[in-house]
Amino acid sequence: MKGAGGTSGGIGSFFIGLIMMCGGFYMLLNAIKITSSFGMGHSLYRMGGMNLTSGMIMIPFMFGVGLMFYNAKNIFGWILTFGSLVALIFGVISSINFRFSHMSAFELIVILVLSVGGLGIFLRSLKTIDSNSLS
Repeated sequence: MKGAGGTSGGIGSFFIGLIMMCGGFYMLLNAIKITSSFGMGHSLYRMGGMNLTSGMIMIPFMFGVGLMFYNAKNIFGWILTFGSLVALIFGVISSINFRFSHMSAFELIVILVLSVGGLGIFLRSLKTIDSNSLS
């Protein structure tokens, strides 16, 4: 009978590593708090002395969509629409702030040991163990 991934690495260490890794990464992602400053009045980009807001990016988007519906072969409409969408997506992503919640050093060590240790055990279970190298 083969182990995890068709190797002799062991099914038990596969599941132990998987459970540890899932628990550690869950605790890590649960400790991250995400805030955003995105809105129609907030500045996405700064060009020179002028702030470019998300509402200002929607204006060329609307014209691009209008040009696309008027004439689907109009390349300027396609460029305007997708350029505005790309700028809006980058603006939303750049306005996201990540921060860790307050935790003790013990909680951080438990999270790191579970996630990285579980990943190591999980990956070791997928490796073929040579019986000659054990002695």
